[in-house]
Amino acid sequence: MSSIKDRQRAAARARLEKEMAERAAAARKRRQRQAVIGSAIAVVVIAGAAVWLVTAMKDDNKKKSPSASSSAAAVPAGSVACTWTPDSGGGGKVKDVGTPPATAVKSGTATLTMDTNLGKIVATLDKAKVPCTTASFEYLSSKKFWDNTKCHRLVNEKNFQVLQCGDPFATGKGYRATDGQGGPSYTMAEENLPTDTNNPYPAGSIAMANTGQPGSTGSQFFICTANTQLPASYTLLGTITSGLDIAQKVVKAGDDGAFKSSAGGGHPKMELDIKTLTTS
Repeated sequence: MSSIKDRQRAAARARLEKEMAERAAAARKRRQRQAVIGSAIAVVVIAGAAVWLVTAMKDDNKKKSPSASSSAAAVPAGSVACTWTPDSGGGGKVKDVGTPPATAVKSGTATLTMDTNLGKIVATLDKAKVPCTTASFEYLSSKKFWDNTKCHRLVNEKNFQVLQCGDPFATGKGYRATDGQGGPSYTMAEENLPTDTNNPYPAGSIAMANTGQPGSTGSQFFICTANTQLPASYTLLGTITSGLDIAQKVVKAGDDGAFKSSAGGGHPKMELDIKTLTTS
């Protein structure tokens, strides 16, 4: 009897072990399926998130970086885009009053008026030819950038007679070695370069000074008191309509020769002080 019972118990244990093994195998299969499903869901979620992120970034970039057509649309009709390049001053000094608007009207004229200790000098600026330079003058004069400054240099040579002004730091009585080194905290591209090689800068012209490198125009300008032969590298800003005789008188009075060893000329012996400079 005992042997029969032992065989029965052994058979029951075998059935139990088989059942437990089957349950364990089923459990492993469930876990594997769940893992696969979980992984698939995770991939879908990640992929969806990636698609959403890329789409969001594209949308954000569209908002931050308008297309060429939308950028063009940002420039009002009858205007032109202007670029103001930051300038730390290099060897000179800067007077930081910000920058002009990003666009400028390219039609009509503006009147530049210098009220000086010797009288008024008035010039006309053609916005169709110098829209950005005119915009710079309008902006800087609104900030009183040139008020109470002086014309710091003149040259009186054959075919080269000019009076140079526009340094915001050329102030007070007497002259300093640093006069002529100042400007705004930005530079701009040259505009309206002369095409007349025989007489590029006629008497009565106002032109913009630069360092000799393209895109280095700042706030300094020179008045041509006679027909002047210079490389066609300087923006022709405008034409004097009254007061040219004042500048001619200053040039005729001569200079101290301070710049003879370099670019020529020197500080004017007859001082020309700009009380106010306006552009309207």
